[in-house]
Amino acid sequence: MLESLSIKNFVIVDQLELNFESGFTSLTGETGAGKSILIGALSLALGSRSETGIVRNGCDKSEISASFNVLNNHNANEWLNDNDMDSDGDLLLRRVIFLDGKSKAYINGSSATINQLRELGELLVDIYSQNSHHSLLKTSTQRDILDNFSHLKNNADLVKDLYKKWYKLFLEHQNFEKNREAYRLELDELTEKLSQYQALEFSLENWESIQQQHKTLNNRTEIVEGTQKILAILNSEESLAINEQLSDLNGHLSDLVKLDDSLNIHVKTLEVATVELEEMGRELTRYAQSLEDNYELQKEIEDKIQLTFDFLRKYRLNPDELVEASQLWQERIIHLSEILGESGIEVALNKAKIDYDKAALELSKLRAAASKNLSNEITNKLKQLSFTHGKFVVNLKAIEASQFGNEQAEFLISTYLGAEPKPIQKVASGGELSRISLAIRVCSVMDANVPSMIFDEVDVGIGGGVAEIVGKLLKSLGDSNDRQIFVITHLPQVAAQSRFHFKVSKTQVNKQTISNIEQLSEQTRIDEIARMLGGVEITETTKEHAKELLS
Repeated sequence: MLESLSIKNFVIVDQLELNFESGFTSLTGETGAGKSILIGALSLALGSRSETGIVRNGCDKSEISASFNVLNNHNANEWLNDNDMDSDGDLLLRRVIFLDGKSKAYINGSSATINQLRELGELLVDIYSQNSHHSLLKTSTQRDILDNFSHLKNNADLVKDLYKKWYKLFLEHQNFEKNREAYRLELDELTEKLSQYQALEFSLENWESIQQQHKTLNNRTEIVEGTQKILAILNSEESLAINEQLSDLNGHLSDLVKLDDSLNIHVKTLEVATVELEEMGRELTRYAQSLEDNYELQKEIEDKIQLTFDFLRKYRLNPDELVEASQLWQERIIHLSEILGESGIEVALNKAKIDYDKAALELSKLRAAASKNLSNEITNKLKQLSFTHGKFVVNLKAIEASQFGNEQAEFLISTYLGAEPKPIQKVASGGELSRISLAIRVCSVMDANVPSMIFDEVDVGIGGGVAEIVGKLLKSLGDSNDRQIFVITHLPQVAAQSRFHFKVSKTQVNKQTISNIEQLSEQTRIDEIARMLGGVEITETTKEHAKELLS
């Protein structure tokens, strides 16, 4: 809701700081006092187009700020989130207009575009007047009003979700048809690639192992020669072999042990060393023989390494990337096989379209019934607002399948007997449009998306009993703690129904006309209603009449 409005140096406004509450608020004052200026200032804060001539004489810029409580405004909070703008329930819109008509916009202190200000503003305030944008003239608003009136939001959301699912598959199918042959070629290539990979029997552990084997076999000659030298030392015939020397050492130590038992530990050490050297000799002999006989193994390992290197080079991969890449190939092969198969994307596309058509048809039936009910209710309200022969029609125009269903709601009206109903923006004048808007909102307000509404010129061409009805309808609109209704009126019957009453006036200060606005007390409100009833000369009778209207 609109909580406050600050205006500086705007047309004939010097400086105003206004605070508002929920409910029905009226603004009154003599013609030319500046009531429409307030609407103009707020409209600029909500993103309307700026122009030259609105900065007060003697000043270099105008500033308008409007603060809102958006804690319960789901649409506004969603917009703020989508645009990466923070909000803790408080929202400040600010507009600075310069002498040349150029301006700057801010949302919660951050610079914003005028378009962003306008988009957000449409979620905060609806202004119904001859010179202001009417959200009710937008086809999207008319559709939402019909769906909200008949509690069809869940049906409409389901249709939207099913349409998006179907349309996504539709685009994928189009892309598939365009690239069917390319998909087949890709599948063949991936299948061949995966087959080559599987033939390698590749794993990082095996890869490291065969590389080590290859290194050993490549150095076979040096290893064999070195092994033979070791064996020669162990089993030398020309000089005393190590084993024989160890045997002699063991004999000498055994003799000494007879003299000193403590030396027996060294005997055991020699025994262990003798056994281990004999085992080492046998192992080295077998190892050397295996190397001499492994030419075929070397060729096999070299071929496997070469195949792996060729594969890696062909597909520009490193060994540590190969396992993960093979998993991706397998996943892609499965996906391509599915969409190329009989149970692929075409089946999913057909099912999605059937689901959408079913939900859209159900929504169409519900909208058809709802449109008749809403048409009758609004027509009856129009008759109360002096449209004696007025007729309101919610027309459903067939459209191509869309996220909004198979039809578009269109508000039509005829204002005199025998006239053919036409779109409301083509038929109604400014004042009539405000009253039509009032009738529509009274019938659909329970689910209205915009919490603050301003009606200007709603009393044009009416008076007496109709004026009282207008006032009561506006009051009923404002009977909610989370909704605000503002009306600019010249009719005391309308103003008297409001919960809050502001008076707009103008004075001369330093040879300049200044517009002022004040919230009226109980007594000053009686005086203002009396003025509206009796004109320049206010009598006690007029005041009594004013009190009666306010009671």
